[in-house]
Amino acid sequence: MFGTSGIRGPVGDVVTGELALVVGRALASTGVERVVVGRDPRDSGRFLADALSAGLRECGTDVVHLGLAATPTVARSVQWKNADAGVSITASHNPATDNGIKLWNPSGQAFDADQRKEVTRRIEEADFDFAEWDETGDKTHWKGAHDQHVETLVDAVTPADLSVVIDVGNGAGGVTADALYELGCDVETLNAQPDGRFPARPSEPTAENCQSLCDHVVATGADLGIAHDGDADRMMAVDETGEFIPGDVLLTLFARQRAGDGETIATPVDTSLIVEDVLAEQGADVVRTQVGDVYVAERATESGVVFGGEQSGAWIWPDQTLCPDGSLAACRLAELIARKGPLSKLADDVGEYPIRRKNIETEDKASLMTALSSSVTDRYADATTIDGVRVSLDQGWFLIRASGTQPLVRIAAEARDPATADEVFETANAFVADHME
Repeated sequence: MFGTSGIRGPVGDVVTGELALVVGRALASTGVERVVVGRDPRDSGRFLADALSAGLRECGTDVVHLGLAATPTVARSVQWKNADAGVSITASHNPATDNGIKLWNPSGQAFDADQRKEVTRRIEEADFDFAEWDETGDKTHWKGAHDQHVETLVDAVTPADLSVVIDVGNGAGGVTADALYELGCDVETLNAQPDGRFPARPSEPTAENCQSLCDHVVATGADLGIAHDGDADRMMAVDETGEFIPGDVLLTLFARQRAGDGETIATPVDTSLIVEDVLAEQGADVVRTQVGDVYVAERATESGVVFGGEQSGAWIWPDQTLCPDGSLAACRLAELIARKGPLSKLADDVGEYPIRRKNIETEDKASLMTALSSSVTDRYADATTIDGVRVSLDQGWFLIRASGTQPLVRIAAEARDPATADEVFETANAFVADHME
């Protein structure tokens, strides 16, 4: 039921009002007394939030509705409202046809494996603790979550005098514009009207989808461009020359800024070697996780781990919150540029290694991955299988893993020079091709 980032899928098929209702019942039956609920701009979020709220309340749990809110705002509001859990109705960067449900702890950490298993068990067994007729939960609305989030960011980040263009992507990321404005930036927004159809561009902030932002940064002479997905847990960036900054480079910049000698950052198995190489220069280390901010956040709770991130755009500072907060990342990046100089120069200082990525559609990714893992580990005895199968080679690595949210198997390969990267990728691709015939 739960993928790498909560429950997610097509509305009316995987994600239905009935599903939201039983998730609410199951969550309430775990003993939570108050739950914060918010949604991204997708229209389906309205009835899904209503259904989930009904399930919570009929099992005796009070509900605090935020209405339209960024996912990090929802996650942070659990603590702000002294609640026991939070629920985001969102499909994040997925297409407009999808929606989903993600559960949060007061720390900002998404529900861990044991919590997810308990919710799933209660749903499968219909094990719900319905309240007596006169003991059902109350429903209240809180309109102050947006302003609280802005205030928290302003308190956490040093003011920056920059010109910033923010592509909200018709999503819920308006917090970023208000926070950067309060921090002293000259702010201009693109696609700032929330619209769950995502008419301006696809929700995922990739280089291809952010070309209008790149062009606008150049046309206006801005210092920085920021792009969010639909629920603003992700943040990607464009430098002052209009170049989209790869996620691995952003991850390295954030990690280098935060991690010192003897400290550790958490990042998934598909992250570039450049992160390890750069951090080694300052005595910091890298610990690898499964792909998904849930798993990065779990490792970020450990002693000595000071930052966690994914090249897809999820960034976690555990001293602030254990949820990926795209608005906090935007403010931290503006702070870095104001202190250290243009983003283009910072990115050039990091550099890049050639990395190859490919997605393969399959309706039976579980069986395919079982067969692939067996083949790869037979050939490479030291392959790691914490998420798919990853092989470390002398000058690079490759990874084959199933997507946690889509019917895809993903291939990634990297080396320190292009020719070797191609060779490593072809090795990985050949494994998949052999099993697709």
